[in-house]
Amino acid sequence: MLQVKHLSYDVQEEGGQSEILSDISFDVADGEMLVITGPNGGGKSTLAKLLMGINQTTAGKIILNGQDITALSINERAQAGIGFAFQQPPRFKGMTVRRLLNLAAGRSLTEDECCGLLSSVGLCAKEYIDREADTTLSGGEMKRIEIATVLAKSHDLCIFDEPEAGIDLWSFSMLIKKFEQIHKEKKESLILISHQERIIQMADRIMVISDGKIDSIGTAVEMLPKLFRQTADSSYCGQQKGGDCCEA
Repeated sequence: MLQVKHLSYDVQEEGGQSEILSDISFDVADGEMLVITGPNGGGKSTLAKLLMGINQTTAGKIILNGQDITALSINERAQAGIGFAFQQPPRFKGMTVRRLLNLAAGRSLTEDECCGLLSSVGLCAKEYIDREADTTLSGGEMKRIEIATVLAKSHDLCIFDEPEAGIDLWSFSMLIKKFEQIHKEKKESLILISHQERIIQMADRIMVISDGKIDSIGTAVEMLPKLFRQTADSSYCGQQKGGDCCEA
């Protein structure tokens, strides 16, 4: 179980500090899928990075399975059971996709296992397994490979920042099926940051973040009618249904 208590994040700017997130509190139960949505620039991706330890909180606590991980490094949080997929994945010159999957899994995967992971995100395994994970790959290809690395190992909590970004519709459908499978098994908790309607509709609970604060949070049954009525009138993101939104 993830518990986030009174989380805040400030950055130093000319003229003083600027508050990016303020007093964020929520939890994610074991096996639950929480989808975080809201307007661009509201703080969604910043929150994800705080949970993973990429940025350090200004105030508040992050507790995973009863352990306070607020002061832990990225590596320590990964060892504690958190998996993370960036909105824009990093690239690794000189490292093959096969090696990247092995590192992510923490063991030597068989070729069949590597191929299965790549196929699950819509890539032809034989074309990619021995390619380098560098600038020769497109943004969409790297996005899918990074998601495969997260899936290569079991986690207590997986965080996906706009997993739909840069992915074609066919691959997106395969990705949705993978999320549905993970969610059905209830072995991992999921946090998905997304504007995409189909992903939002999969959620157990939905949290809307706006202007660095929680605007609303509730079950899908409670939130979906309000959310899509509001987006019909004044969309949170003009590209919501297309699924290719900008960084928030």
